Amino acid sequence: MSQSRVALVTGASRGLGAAMATALARDGMAVAINYARNRSAADAVRAQIVDAGGRAEVFGADVTDEREVAELCERVRSDLGDVDVLVINATGPQPSIPVEELGWRDVLDQLDFFVKSPLLLAQQVIPGMRRRGFGRIVHVGSEVFELGTPTSSAYVAAKGAQLGLTRSWARELGPDGITVNLVAPGFVPTERHTEVTDVTLAAYADRVPLARMGTPDEVAAVVAFLASDRAAYVTGQRISANGGNTLA
Repeated sequence: MSQSRVALVTGASRGLGAAMATALARDGMAVAINYARNRSAADAVRAQIVDAGGRAEVFGADVTDEREVAELCERVRSDLGDVDVLVINATGPQPSIPVEELGWRDVLDQLDFFVKSPLLLAQQVIPGMRRRGFGRIVHVGSEVFELGTPTSSAYVAAKGAQLGLTRSWARELGPDGITVNLVAPGFVPTERHTEVTDVTLAAYADRVPLARMGTPDEVAAVVAFLASDRAAYVTGQRISANGGNTLA
């Protein structure tokens, strides 16, 4: 992997995003760690990368805001260089809402993260990728689109729309040397799941063919593969990283 390549990972201050940023840095990329609120956590991820001999910088921005996305990408270009790898990982609250109580604003809140934000980010980095004839866009989706999780229809619909973006962009951008793929994790416990009970975790693991929960590092490894030269002929794909939970 070329030392000159730059990766931007949104929502990278903790959980899956932090693992993805670390994996990409381990592969020799300079990593832009985006965060929305928790600067100290983002700084800790950067320190871990730098201590291991990698290069990373921290960038705060709300990636659903057009102005902030433009400023974010400009700062990344100024500090690290043009973005070669875009990992769209940032997410927000995913409330459980029965369909009878679901408001249109609830739907739009999910679309902001999984359609608007990817669009704003892609529009900022694609011109440079096209000029260089190289680019990797990796969406982080979810198994919920396959499972049809009840009382989560807004989230499920938005994740389905994100898969649609992946497939359409892959066809549109492929001639320019830009691949677009989606990694769909299963339920991978991270810091944001501290209130999930052991009973709930065990019940989920019992349904998984591999009979265990996944880890952030295992999901990050799939993202790192898709960002690498090894995945040069892979585009438009949805790759599940969920222990086989959506085989059926």
